[in-house]
Amino acid sequence: MLEALRRIVQEVNNARDLEQALAIIVQRVKLAVGADVCSVYLNDFDKRHHVLQASDGLRAAAVGRVRLEMGRGLIGLVSERAEPINLDDAFTHPRYQCITDTGETSYHGFLGAPIIQNRKVLGVLVLRQRDKRHFDDDEVTFVVTLASQLAGAITFARTSGELARLQDDGIPQRFLPGLAASPGVGLGQAVVVYPPADLDAVPDRVPEDIAAEVGHFRESLAQVAADLDRFASHSHSHLGAEDMALFDAWRLMLESDTLVDGTLGRIRAGNWAPGALRETIADHTRVFDAMDDAYLRERASDVRDLGRCILMHLQNRTVDPLRYAEQTILVGDEISALQIAEVPRERLAGIVSTRGSGSSHVGILARSMGIPAAMGVSDLPVSRVEGREMIVDGYRGRVYVSPTPAVRTEYLRLAEDDVALTKELKALRHLPAETTDGYQVPLYLNTGLVSESRPLGIEESAGVGLYRTELPFLVRDSFPGEAAQMANYRQVLELFAPRPVTIRTLDIGGDKPLPYFPMKEGNPFLGWRGVRITLDHPEIFLAQVRAILRAAVGLDNLQLLLPMISTITELEDALQLIHRAHDELREEGYQVWMPPVGVMIEVPAAVYLIDSLARRVDFLSVGTNDLTQYLLAVDRNNPHVAELYDEFHPAVLRALMQIVSGARVHGREVSVCGEMAGDPLAIFLLLGMGVHSLSMGAGSLLRVKRVIRSISRTRAREMLQTALQCEDGASVRRLLLGELESMGLGALVRPGR
Repeated sequence: MLEALRRIVQEVNNARDLEQALAIIVQRVKLAVGADVCSVYLNDFDKRHHVLQASDGLRAAAVGRVRLEMGRGLIGLVSERAEPINLDDAFTHPRYQCITDTGETSYHGFLGAPIIQNRKVLGVLVLRQRDKRHFDDDEVTFVVTLASQLAGAITFARTSGELARLQDDGIPQRFLPGLAASPGVGLGQAVVVYPPADLDAVPDRVPEDIAAEVGHFRESLAQVAADLDRFASHSHSHLGAEDMALFDAWRLMLESDTLVDGTLGRIRAGNWAPGALRETIADHTRVFDAMDDAYLRERASDVRDLGRCILMHLQNRTVDPLRYAEQTILVGDEISALQIAEVPRERLAGIVSTRGSGSSHVGILARSMGIPAAMGVSDLPVSRVEGREMIVDGYRGRVYVSPTPAVRTEYLRLAEDDVALTKELKALRHLPAETTDGYQVPLYLNTGLVSESRPLGIEESAGVGLYRTELPFLVRDSFPGEAAQMANYRQVLELFAPRPVTIRTLDIGGDKPLPYFPMKEGNPFLGWRGVRITLDHPEIFLAQVRAILRAAVGLDNLQLLLPMISTITELEDALQLIHRAHDELREEGYQVWMPPVGVMIEVPAAVYLIDSLARRVDFLSVGTNDLTQYLLAVDRNNPHVAELYDEFHPAVLRALMQIVSGARVHGREVSVCGEMAGDPLAIFLLLGMGVHSLSMGAGSLLRVKRVIRSISRTRAREMLQTALQCEDGASVRRLLLGELESMGLGALVRPGR
């Protein structure tokens, strides 16, 4: 049965359309199980019907015509329960409903399995037997597995309009859900891109000439570097300097010791250049893929993209240039920054990827370019959308394929509104982030590369609220020395001087192991990471702190931030080491000074220790992403539970209130960083709580500023009190959205309808 399952799944995946996929299922399942009938009923949610859409064994004329009222009969029961129902004699069940039009009156045995996608029952796969028969457990599992194979195809068919044409009943247009990566509305024609070289397909091979393989590899590196320079030059006209950092990051990886020396080492050990490259890239991506930090985890796709580019040159492959439509929606499973750069800017209307998130380089680039983008649209069958009309709703992460005229008309209107909004936001540049009653809220940047923050970040931000120090450690094959670290930190401190720069000490370990400092843990999310590992290895911590303090000599804008603090002992030990580094440097003749030191509040334990923490530090920074995950026990990157992740959950709001209240007692300022700080909806609550500053990505600065300049602190406090009466996050969100829309600012978070 396992072999039959494999063959059927392969056939279904290769089907040209839904009609063929359904025909394969009913024919093959009937044969494999030895049933007399196999049928598929699909749910019509608008007309409240279960529609017989395919059958092998029932009357052919009944297909597409027989409709059962939703909730009636055994089909309705399976759909209601969302679980299989196995009956040896269906006639005796109280929910049995006789449908003579199908010719099924003589069948007794019944097995119905729900077809489920994202908790929604799309239909029912049914087996019938003339004699009484109770299907065994293996058969039930077999049918349930095949039902799951249909879910994605049905979702796409409903979205693309294929199901409506198949049923000829005018089902309204549906959308494919994804993750909102870059706000805006894009309408155009799908142009599908795919990786030009397949690293996974490269075999191992003993080289005939090791020196020649080394030469080929170095030549390929030089060719890729030239490609990057060419694309950077091509993109310079429509990208700011801060966005050109994406190409800088690629160059940094291209020149990294771990990539170059790792591949050369494997070549010299007896593998040809493509095979050695495959293993090196695989080692790199495994490290990034295992990370909990979304920003760093998304760097795995950058490493893979770089590996493909090198492989393409190693294989001397040439790719025919794509023809881009006047309004191109760039579509792919994993789109690279280079593929985006190849599209003429005036023709790029939107970006859709089945993988990734808003923190990927593609998401960052799309926001910087002002291109609507949806990532993680996993239900989109990329191979079947080439040339189709498509709409990208970057506010809600929705994608429409072959939209109906009504949907198209509505989104054309929304696109016009979006153009007006963009002009309005640009007018806010250089204006203060100040409430209507005169309260200024400093807006800072989150960044991990110095050059990510030029020049828009400098012009619009009050400084850097979170500088991640992990990336320079991750692209090397050993710990960077004190001098190398100092040069890096000096660059960012000078770039923003005199504005403050908050540098977070190294947050590695557990889910973010370094390639040269590996570790494996059963539960990395609760493991050895952040300050826990640096306190266990004070030599690492001291070297970094010394480098940071030396970098700040002559400048007066450094703040230090300690990650993952969960006990007072951790904080006191870290403070002792910081003072030790300061004293040692003074003894060595360096004119260092003791900077303000803060802690990140990102685990529930820190919330309950807020009074003790606030007494010992100079400021607090709330990492809402991790705090929400830990409070709700939800991994937001796990598709099975991602819907439960909600920063507006009452527990999260109460935790934030407790943090601000505890800090106020000791006169400590509280900053919020992470996605919540950049969400226009959350501004009401954070202002109402008394948060002192916000830190976010550059793409959110003007939207957040627009909200701040439109409200008073008094109104924000009123909204907060109302929100605290809500018992779930959805209610809070509706409340805030209603307020935003009443102010005429609803378009900041979604297209107004």
